[in-house]
Amino acid sequence: MKKAIPLTLLAGAALLATSAWAQSSSKPPKAEPHMQKVLDAHAALGPKPLETLTPAEARKQPTPADAVKKVLTDMGKSTAPEAGVTVKTMTIGSGDASFPVHIYTPEGKGPFPVMVYYHGGGFVIADTQVYDASPRALAKMANAIMVAVDYRQAPEHPFPAAPNDAFTAYQWTIDHAREFNGDPMRVAVGGESAGGNLATVVSMMARDKKVALPVHQLLVYPVVNDDMNTPSYKRNANAKPLNKAMMAWFFKHYGGDPKNPYALPMKAASLRGLPPATIIAAEIDPLLSEGKAYADRLQKDGVAVSYQEYKGVTHEFFGMGAVVPKAKEAQQFAADALKKAFAAK
Repeated sequence: MKKAIPLTLLAGAALLATSAWAQSSSKPPKAEPHMQKVLDAHAALGPKPLETLTPAEARKQPTPADAVKKVLTDMGKSTAPEAGVTVKTMTIGSGDASFPVHIYTPEGKGPFPVMVYYHGGGFVIADTQVYDASPRALAKMANAIMVAVDYRQAPEHPFPAAPNDAFTAYQWTIDHAREFNGDPMRVAVGGESAGGNLATVVSMMARDKKVALPVHQLLVYPVVNDDMNTPSYKRNANAKPLNKAMMAWFFKHYGGDPKNPYALPMKAASLRGLPPATIIAAEIDPLLSEGKAYADRLQKDGVAVSYQEYKGVTHEFFGMGAVVPKAKEAQQFAADALKKAFAAK
């Protein structure tokens, strides 16, 4: 039996190749004006190249969410979280495998449908607080509870800790939904980037373990493959705020088996039997090609898919609804898909 090559080795090779590639790479597509304002604000905060840092150092760097706050401040607008949603934090799991979840509840009577939400950050950095704008907006726009999960991160907790925590949170949500005014018969999963990976992996695990499937999977520029020679990786090798070198760094620290579909869902033998999916993609993103390829693969395997690419915006745009109109459009597209899925149950 042929031995799998660890993701760490693949990522290391990709990282070594990155500097040579950067010499010949063309510039990524031009950002639209609102998006460019956020990129300029982020640059002004002075982030260091992530791939040159330790994970501990990387977690202290200014984030795109910080850039949004800077734009709002520069415009003389409030940076307070959007009103109309309450948040309660709990700890689930046990012992060394415990982790926080944050329950975002919209105004109204309920019981509400629920989505288990997984934040981005390459399995290594960030948390729900950094991504707060996304579950907050979706709770309000989809009139649903969001259970946002702070799963354990690599390299301290390498693969498969994150997908195991993600699945634990999904099962916990079904078992306890009534306790926080949720409907256990209407539970979806969703997330951004690494969180999109975890959402579709949880769907796969539910199918494989023969437990109740999510009613829908919302995948916002999901990480589903490790092929760094796709058209979008080449075009956006030097994009901001996510580039090719950063993805190699994330893979290096995540440390999974590249043939395991619970690490890279595109490697699954079949995607048949997964729940309907909504996939949102950004033009200025190394992950654009694999998101479209995953949508096509899902459709080929008989899964209903709604796919939408947004031009002129970058990876991480989804939570920027306060300053980027296309983010608000994408949030509404996602919320409409969730409402439709919930109404069908």
